Order: sequence, then structure tokens, then C-alpha cells
Amino acid sequence: MTELHTIDTLAQLEALYGRPGEASLRKVTDHLHPHYQALIAASPFAVLATCSGDGLDTSPRGDPPGFVAVQDERTLLLPERRGNHRIDSLRNIVADPRVALLFLIPGVGETLRVKGRARLTVAPELLARFCVDGKPPQCVLVIQVESAYFQCARAIQRSKLWAPVPADTPRTVPTPGAILAALSAGEFDGATYDRELPQRQRNTLY
Repeated sequence: MTELHTIDTLAQLEALYGRPGEASLRKVTDHLHPHYQALIAASPFAVLATCSGDGLDTSPRGDPPGFVAVQDERTLLLPERRGNHRIDSLRNIVADPRVALLFLIPGVGETLRVKGRARLTVAPELLARFCVDGKPPQCVLVIQVESAYFQCARAIQRSKLWAPVPADTPRTVPTPGAILAALSAGEFDGATYDRELPQRQRNTLY
């Protein structure tokens, strides 16, 4: 029954959804239009997608609005801050330069999708440009833009992502410490990890 209802050809897929509207086609550009640059300048958060022979990966990136700099209409600069040192995204870029970014802006339903190719640099002038509190990023991604377009607001509207959350709303998901304790079969002290995490994050933010 499952195979009977599987969509495995483009013809089946296109028959299911029909043709895209004119607006969906006209909004795609091969450069960063000034309006798209304005969305990037207002965004404090983006999701970075990368790929390699081992598969795909997505990873969050965030800083004050405009943390991804528009060098010109075909070039973005993304500073790489401190993280968990897994460097999954960076490993992927070294192996395969193809990347995609999804920019989000709090309170705005539309998002911006950008695709291109990235390289990593530790050029001193770029590291200095993105210093925060005297601390430079580990490296900078130089992204050559190949396409950009805005995504409609339906997903944000359906999810109510920007709806205020009451301050007394109880946490209903496991904490980082609880997850680590479970995955390590108790080798991690979850309660201690959770207790120390806020201060550790403040100390290592940049």
C-alpha cells in the first residue's frame, strides 16, 4: 500500500502541486537585490545548510542584526564564532563549497533563502572587521551568491513562531543535561551540566 502511494517521479509531483505562480518565479534573483540586502541587514538569525560526501547538515548562526555582512550584491561575509568545535559545517565546506542560508527576522513572516558557494578565510582584515568585545571570529565564510528569493510567511504563520510565550510557561522538553545523561548512560552528571551551562555560555559567547 505504501509503495502504491509513493511519489517517485517529477511528473507525479508536478501533477500533485501544479505550476508555481508568477510571483513565485519572479522573486528569484541571481544577486542580492537591495530589498534582499535589507532583509539580511535586519536578520539576527540564519540557518546554514552544507553538504559533503557524508550527507547534509544544517546549523544555526546568530548575532546582532546584520551579523552577515553584504560585501556586494553577489558576496556575503559570515563570521564563524566559537562553538562546540565539531566544525561539521566547516568540514563540509572544505569538501564541497555548496551552501544555503535561511534568514529569519523576529516578528516578520517572510524569510530569505540564499544559495551559493563558500570558502573559508582567516584574512586578518576580515577577522578584525567582525571583532566583538575585542574577540575576532575563528574564521569568515565568503559566500558567492548564486540565487536568492524570499519565502512566503505561511510556515511562520502556521507555527505561530513569533507569538509571545507567557513567562510562566513550563518547560515541556528535556534539558541539555538530561539528554546528555541519557545518551551517555549516566556518565554525564545532567543536573550539574544544566546548573553550570548558563554561566559557561555567558563566558564563551564570543
